Amino acid sequence: MRILYVIVCGFLLLPSFLQAQTSISVSGVIRNKESGETIIGASVAAPAQKRGVYSNEYGFYSLSLAYSQDSLELRISLPGFRTESRKVLPVKAVKLDVDLSVASLSEVVIEAEGVAQQVNSTQMSVERITMTEARKIPALFGEVDIIKTLQLKPGVTSGSEGSSGIFVRGGGPDQNLVLLDNTVVYNPSHLFGFFSTFNSDAVKDVKLYKGGFPAQYGGRLSSVIDVKMNEGNRKQFSGSGGLGLITSRLTLEGPLRLSRPEDGRPARASYIVSGRRTYVDVFTRLINEAQQDNENFNEIPDYFFYDFNAKVNYQLSDKDQLFLSGYFGRDKFAFNDNDFDFNFNWGNANATLRWNHLFSPKLFLNTSASVADYEYIIRNRFDIFSFSIGSRITDGGLRTDFTWLPDPRHTVRFGAQGTYHRFIVGRLDAGAADSSFSFNAGDKYYGTELGAYIEDDIEISERVSLNAGLRLSAFRTDSAWYFNPEPRAALKVSLTKRVSFKASYARMVQYLHLVANSANSLPTDVWYPSTSGVPPQGSHQVAGGITVGLGDEWIVSNEVYYKWLQNQIDFRDGANLFVNTDLESEFVFGRGWTYGNEFYIERTQGQVTGWVGYTLAWAWRQFDGTVNTGGEENPGIINSGSRFHPRNDARHTVNVVLIYDISRRLSLSSAWDYRSGNAITLPVGRFWGFGPDFLTNSGSIPLQIPDYPARNSFRMPAYHRMDVGLVIRFFPKWGEADLNISAYNAYNRRNPYFIFFEPQLNADNIPIGNKAKQVALFPIIPSVTFNFKF
Repeated sequence: MRILYVIVCGFLLLPSFLQAQTSISVSGVIRNKESGETIIGASVAAPAQKRGVYSNEYGFYSLSLAYSQDSLELRISLPGFRTESRKVLPVKAVKLDVDLSVASLSEVVIEAEGVAQQVNSTQMSVERITMTEARKIPALFGEVDIIKTLQLKPGVTSGSEGSSGIFVRGGGPDQNLVLLDNTVVYNPSHLFGFFSTFNSDAVKDVKLYKGGFPAQYGGRLSSVIDVKMNEGNRKQFSGSGGLGLITSRLTLEGPLRLSRPEDGRPARASYIVSGRRTYVDVFTRLINEAQQDNENFNEIPDYFFYDFNAKVNYQLSDKDQLFLSGYFGRDKFAFNDNDFDFNFNWGNANATLRWNHLFSPKLFLNTSASVADYEYIIRNRFDIFSFSIGSRITDGGLRTDFTWLPDPRHTVRFGAQGTYHRFIVGRLDAGAADSSFSFNAGDKYYGTELGAYIEDDIEISERVSLNAGLRLSAFRTDSAWYFNPEPRAALKVSLTKRVSFKASYARMVQYLHLVANSANSLPTDVWYPSTSGVPPQGSHQVAGGITVGLGDEWIVSNEVYYKWLQNQIDFRDGANLFVNTDLESEFVFGRGWTYGNEFYIERTQGQVTGWVGYTLAWAWRQFDGTVNTGGEENPGIINSGSRFHPRNDARHTVNVVLIYDISRRLSLSSAWDYRSGNAITLPVGRFWGFGPDFLTNSGSIPLQIPDYPARNSFRMPAYHRMDVGLVIRFFPKWGEADLNISAYNAYNRRNPYFIFFEPQLNADNIPIGNKAKQVALFPIIPSVTFNFKF
């Protein structure tokens, strides 16, 4: 490990020992000509010098070129937009902003990363999703969901039928860092996991990092999902929305003219507001009212969720820009009558204030302050007695990131961040209306998480490039102080112009842990900090692969990976997780490892687009008592110390997505998803024994006691389904519209959701055995959604 640190530090110091050649700098911002919004991932290239860069998440680019006595031609391009050419004079610094026009065939082009960009980028194990792509893929209830779209990529699986949770390369649901405009979203789902919190109309860009993590990211082991919001139309007022079976949404955006327009130029400020709400509760209330006089009718509980996104940006000067963005979302579940009330609410609240500053064409700054909050609370009343239980995590964060281009062969990124965490774990309040009884319990924890990083994207030669980085992280609570170095490295070797070999290594450390009482992420899961008795989780991941570009339309890749996991947390058998003021006594610690192969082929342009992905993977966990921080009282042994597969271990996963743009008005799409069944624990038999009689509280009664084998030694049946969709577009005078007709689970596959055992009785009602039965959740579900834009 020391050798690795020396190598990484050597690469970071390499710019100081290289003599910079005479060069010129060209920098600027790439924008959408129609809306004035910045564009992510646009290519800015100088073909004569075989050099190029891509605009960052704020649309900014900076390109260093060797000095030339003649003017240099730049080509600016992005799939879905018209390619632009510009000539620049050989002066020391050139500021060049470029507006790209949407191509006439934009309706039939997927704005995915270009083939050349994927082949030439040093970064590997990354997936990018655009909204153009996501909106064409059929979805459950017709609700576009970027998280479910990511589930169709290699190495990513969902927890269960219809869930928006994700498991990446054998990791757990708490090992994914989800960011919305640089702010953490702790529970990115609605409706108990069936929908994500991200309104597609408000989202600009989504990237998923599965490995080879850039040094700027930290705090989770398995993946980073980085979501960027739209900035708002800077040229004119516009809107979009949709009417679906269970949800409707509306987005409004436009310029904020704080002064008189200058020669028709875009406004310096713009805004976007976006809202979404389900309305199933409207219909259930009508049904309940209609059945009030029916004594045999069971009232239907209320349920709905809503989202609200807002963002304002203001260009202070040519070198400074401010952004203020926010998100607020809630799920509300309620059942109320005269004697019994039950209310369950949960949701996220996020806000980010960001400042971009351009010191020079070679130095760019992004500084942000953020607040993140996640809370759930359950309130219950029965007669005169009531109780409430809840949990909450609140963050206040500050981070600053620099991008520095010292010479044409180096792109250096460095920065620091700090986050103050406040945890409320298992808060309980109970009592009687007449004050004859009261009780409260719960714990509060506070933690400070710090990080600093530096990385250098080094072009060693025309064929070889290296990204070397080091992240230093620390975490402090009242009872513990942790400090960890997290080295990162990625290598790219261009074997030919169209073929590249890539390899990466990343060390990650996670200081927050999710206390979950099921295999799927639920609203009642609790975030818990590292303490003196709960060490941080850690991982080492190595990956290697080949990326091949076939023409300008096809990309083929194959990656292999191996990941080691330390200090994995589970719960001892029979653990008490409900209002437990000593949760640490229920934890056990072990290790894990995952490995696999991911094959991927995609067509990014043309009338027929889409991809095929296949993943062959293994995931293991082991709790044999060798990892022990709790003393002899917490030996940490599960499954008799033998290794076992976690529930989300999937041996084979196949994803096929096809989009056929028949014409400007019609598009057909289909998505087929196959994966091996989840690993589960089922009894192999039952025997008779005796247990306490809880009804009479006296003596004991005979009971059937299940005989369980090794943990997760059975497999549920394989999961597979096909979704199909048809998009019919209209072009009225006021804008655009489309009708999205889709069918989820088109061939009505009854996929298993869970398995239970039903007692089998003889003619005398005497138990003679048990029969396993499976419960399926979703049959074929047709849906229709009307989308509009003006």
